[in-house]
Amino acid sequence: MTTPHTGHYAIAIHGGAGFIPKDVPTAHKKAIVTSLERALAEGRAMLERGEPALDAVEHVVALLEDDPLFNAGRGGVFTAEGRNELDASIMEGADLRCGAVAGVTTVRNPIRLARKVMTDTRHVLLAREGAERFADSTQLERVDPAYFYTPGRWADLEKVLRERGEPIPAKPAGVGEHSHASPLPSNAPLGSPLGFGTVGCVALDKFGNLAAATSTGGLTAKRWGRIGDSPIIAAGTYADNATAAVSCTGTGEEYIRRAVAYDVCAQMRYAGHSLDRAARDQIFNRLEPDVGGLIAVSRKGDIAMFTNTGSMPRAEATSRGVYRVLIWDAPEPLDSPSAGVAR
Repeated sequence: MTTPHTGHYAIAIHGGAGFIPKDVPTAHKKAIVTSLERALAEGRAMLERGEPALDAVEHVVALLEDDPLFNAGRGGVFTAEGRNELDASIMEGADLRCGAVAGVTTVRNPIRLARKVMTDTRHVLLAREGAERFADSTQLERVDPAYFYTPGRWADLEKVLRERGEPIPAKPAGVGEHSHASPLPSNAPLGSPLGFGTVGCVALDKFGNLAAATSTGGLTAKRWGRIGDSPIIAAGTYADNATAAVSCTGTGEEYIRRAVAYDVCAQMRYAGHSLDRAARDQIFNRLEPDVGGLIAVSRKGDIAMFTNTGSMPRAEATSRGVYRVLIWDAPEPLDSPSAGVAR
């Protein structure tokens, strides 16, 4: 293996910007922290072993896609027609290679299909039926669409459609066969009924390479094949070894209009701003309040994690001893043996 560039690494994860109240039941909070801590521990272990940042961000996001707590993969929100249409993107900073998919319905882990777009085609973004046909040529795991169903997300859909005065569609066929036990003591959904809960991961590996990945189910009751920022390179995801890796979460249209992920890197490259300053400017100056958040890691291993909503489940770890999970501002307690470092 090539000699490490610096020997340092850093990783950050988000579980979506939204409005989780601070008096959320302890069991709900514990479920969020446990899930993020597991993903953080596995991602950090990969980087510690010297594995590439690209592999780490793909693995972490796939873990979160499998977790029904989040609006990605198995916990994705429903369209107005009662479908799960999933988006994801991934990018590596060394050569700006990237891949994305939008509106997929049968791929268990959309982030893995996004990486296949990056590595196995000359394209960047494949959507809907075309992405599904491309998936047919891969060995990736496929699932019945009912696999993605969760009771809480369906309740979100019913609520929004009732408020709109629109008919509620029939539940997906096969829900009884594919439904999953909730990790929570009730089926109450977490976060905003608009569908916040997008997941993302950014990482710097020991060889100085950066990578970013983002995955989402989009907005509850979305229509007309709506696609947000998560599969749009430069809007929801960006990575460049010269500056930083960024993953965004929130109201996707606002991130697309402002090319938020890219602009963090552009401010660093062209204006010489620090990661902290560039990331803060996006969230607190360029975006309206209650729109969303982002996570980012710089080529030096600095981490930024900001939101202008009430909360953003997030986690970070570095080779220099940082290791913590947050939902609001103060670090949440970590009971795992892997958390045996200062935080």
